[in-house]
Amino acid sequence: MSTIGQNVAQARPDLQKAIQDVVDVGFAGIQMRVCEERGGGEWVGSAGVHELGGRAEPSTDGRFWIGSTTKTFVAALVLHLVADGRVELDSRVAEHLPRFGLDERITVRMLLQHTSGIYNCTGELDEQGTFVPGLPSVGKAWVENRFHSYRSDELVRFALAKPARFEPGTDQSYSNTNYTLAALLVEALSGRSYAEEMRRRILRPLGLRDTVVPGDSPDIPGPHAHGYYRYQDGGAWKVVDVSRQNSSLLTGSGDMISTTRDLHVFFAALLGGRLLPAALLDEMRTPHGKLGYGLGLFIQDLGPEDGGITIVHHNGGAPGGYGALMISTPDGGRTLTAGLTTGDSDADPAQEFPKALNGLIKAVFCR
Repeated sequence: MSTIGQNVAQARPDLQKAIQDVVDVGFAGIQMRVCEERGGGEWVGSAGVHELGGRAEPSTDGRFWIGSTTKTFVAALVLHLVADGRVELDSRVAEHLPRFGLDERITVRMLLQHTSGIYNCTGELDEQGTFVPGLPSVGKAWVENRFHSYRSDELVRFALAKPARFEPGTDQSYSNTNYTLAALLVEALSGRSYAEEMRRRILRPLGLRDTVVPGDSPDIPGPHAHGYYRYQDGGAWKVVDVSRQNSSLLTGSGDMISTTRDLHVFFAALLGGRLLPAALLDEMRTPHGKLGYGLGLFIQDLGPEDGGITIVHHNGGAPGGYGALMISTPDGGRTLTAGLTTGDSDADPAQEFPKALNGLIKAVFCR
């Protein structure tokens, strides 16, 4: 693959404008990588700042917390075990994790597809659409607890103490607890820690040297841009550097660290059929339910005005400071991977970011 260097903005001003638009809606910085597997080359660029108060842009090789993009790694890891005959997709999870007293109807597929009905340990929307916090994951409560170390069983037991959202398999609701259970399932099936099995089956074979499952460590190993969290405390708004945080709250569901290069290598290998048998890869890419979610992947059909193409993705956000983008054509032939950091802007990313993200997707996939 040919590589265009750091002066890539001259070759693709549309991409440089698209990442600048992300910064303009309130992010501190972004680094992005666009790769074409079949002779189209590679574009890397960044916009914004490495650190508030500074002038340097984020490095295009920096590490970052990838949040829920972790779920695609974990889904691929579980399916690797399925391919090895260690478990079946429609096996009952309770048989392998008897200590939790799970509903006997919940299957491996339901965990990966978010159809188990298990409560989300980090909070749920109530019937009126109001967010009801679970374990501290937002606001001042998260800031003050961001170095707390959680055990995976603790996360699961907290969720199971709440009423199920629905009968297993009858609906779909995004729940971090599903993927913490998936990580525990990996441990039960392999006899190794989830982190070690991830290294053995995914990270080492693909040469993902800058991707880690950090466990209790609050540090990003290696160079990284700073991420910030803006929250309200006693009527006043405060901003704190949250580059260091303990991600054990999201074990299996949002705890990993990576780079744009490693995310590209992983996603291209996965979607290109180099990690899983074709039948299991097809299961991953088959959308289900109201979320259009397969097994660890969102599948999205763009409208006719955008060429009617299909993209697959799993973006992510750490509780504070960081975000990740991992988007591709279904065959892995063209990928967009990015790391984002939040700053001290009072703009609401939930309102402003979708438009900027749509601009990125159009610039990369709808040419």
